[in-house]
Amino acid sequence: MTRLLIRACRREPVERTPIWLMRQAGRYMSVYRAVRERHGFLQMVKQPDVAAEVTLQPIEAFGMDAAIIFADILPPLEGLGLQLTFEKGEGPVIHNPIRVPADIAALRPYEPEAVSGYTLEALRIVRAALPETTALFGFSGAPFTLASYAIEGGGSREYRRTKLMMYRDPASWQTLMTKLTDLVVAYLIAQAHAGADVVQIFDSWAGALSPDDFAEYVLPYVQRAVAETRAATGVPIVYFGTDMNGMLPLLRATGADVLGLDWRIRLADGWAQYGYDVAVQGNLDPTTLHAPWPEIERRAKAILDQAAGRPGHIFNVGHGIITETPEEHVARLVEFVQNYRYAGEA
Repeated sequence: MTRLLIRACRREPVERTPIWLMRQAGRYMSVYRAVRERHGFLQMVKQPDVAAEVTLQPIEAFGMDAAIIFADILPPLEGLGLQLTFEKGEGPVIHNPIRVPADIAALRPYEPEAVSGYTLEALRIVRAALPETTALFGFSGAPFTLASYAIEGGGSREYRRTKLMMYRDPASWQTLMTKLTDLVVAYLIAQAHAGADVVQIFDSWAGALSPDDFAEYVLPYVQRAVAETRAATGVPIVYFGTDMNGMLPLLRATGADVLGLDWRIRLADGWAQYGYDVAVQGNLDPTTLHAPWPEIERRAKAILDQAAGRPGHIFNVGHGIITETPEEHVARLVEFVQNYRYAGEA
């Protein structure tokens, strides 16, 4: 049996549109908040039974067509020797950021089972507990997004240090991106072997780049990550970044099986730019889920109608679900999408 979402990733005919939601396991759910009261965030990620419990919460509550493992893109960097904490009100902090070539030379090789064994074990637990029809996502940060966190020491608005390394010291940039691509490939392969039957590469910050910079300094590494992961696992690969609608043809060149769209572009327009020989994922504005139900329904229907019943559409939000989203709205959205049939279908 091939799961519905996996068939959609491969643009095979499906009986209905599959749906999952980025950040579907999170603070908007009361059951998640109850777990969070007992554990710090990294503690939750690093305890396989807790991570598995949280991963399964939205599946048990809403019945999405895929679960995504509860993890974070940054803990694998600890395996390179970077020191990570999550600070209240500040988010992730890298306490020994990469600033000079010697910092790059000092990075250790990444060993998935030794560094990220907790996530791999959580994947095994979840896969055993999931319904057979439900897909399981693993994921990684993309090389550029990991580099930007490692260089800036946390989040950034301008990514000044990151861009200056690209421009001023391209050799160091190449060395760093090569090491981070090695990490991404090893991590994704390990997740597939642990039970993930689809993996997503999050390039959260690549929208800060110009198209030319993305093509020169980032795209070759994403292409290698996609190609090597596919060759080793055969699982579908999703590539997603935000605020990248000015470079969609470049994203097509990543080679990913599924390309994400955020809410800043109509799904029909984005898919046309990508080409219909690739699947798409998206793209409801997550803030919409705070609106009255008739407005949510209208906007979800518009997205489904733009997909027009074409094979290869996975319904999702255009970024993660935001805090305080009403749980009943998530439940109704999942039910609506799973029961919707495009009027043009036979």
